[in-house]
Amino acid sequence: MTLALPDLPYTMDALAPYMSAETLEFHHGKHHRAYVDNGNKLIPGTVFEGKTIEMIVRTAPEGGLFNNVAQVWNHTFFWESMRPGGGGDTLPGALEKAVKDAFGSLDAMKAALTEACVTQFGSGWGWLVWDAEKGRLEVAKTGNADTPLRHGKAPILTCDVWEHAYYIDHRNARPKYVEAFLAHLADWERAADRLATAQR
Repeated sequence: MTLALPDLPYTMDALAPYMSAETLEFHHGKHHRAYVDNGNKLIPGTVFEGKTIEMIVRTAPEGGLFNNVAQVWNHTFFWESMRPGGGGDTLPGALEKAVKDAFGSLDAMKAALTEACVTQFGSGWGWLVWDAEKGRLEVAKTGNADTPLRHGKAPILTCDVWEHAYYIDHRNARPKYVEAFLAHLADWERAADRLATAQR
């Protein structure tokens, strides 16, 4: 397969002031593009040639090929975890029930996800995931390019906590960035759709 840089699902300035056009220009246009380009150089001639991106992410050994392909997948999922006018305290019904069943309240889930994002040492990701074995939502964090796909969990929402995701807008204040993500950017409707798919 050939990796491709997806278009953002909104304009470059649509998430401002919580995530600026400058951040998206660098993050999507340079960082994400570099992972795509590197992945396309590394896949040919390997057993992963012709495989889906999800298959590569789930099964590739640790190393350069996995890191770049997983980061292509992670970033695409991240862009689709946000929308203009997102965030807030209103969840679609099925997601609201799943959150209350797992965490007790939306505030408790936000607190758990915030803690995961803020305490992830170095680069990585904070995730809301569906654990099919337990039949419940969970919060997880992964380092560098790692993703819940490799651990048998279904990603529902993610917040990128690599510094390039927030340094232009928030400098070193990762907690403020995560707060803005949950209050103003998180796409709960998309998360609800992903949950419905994971529960089938």
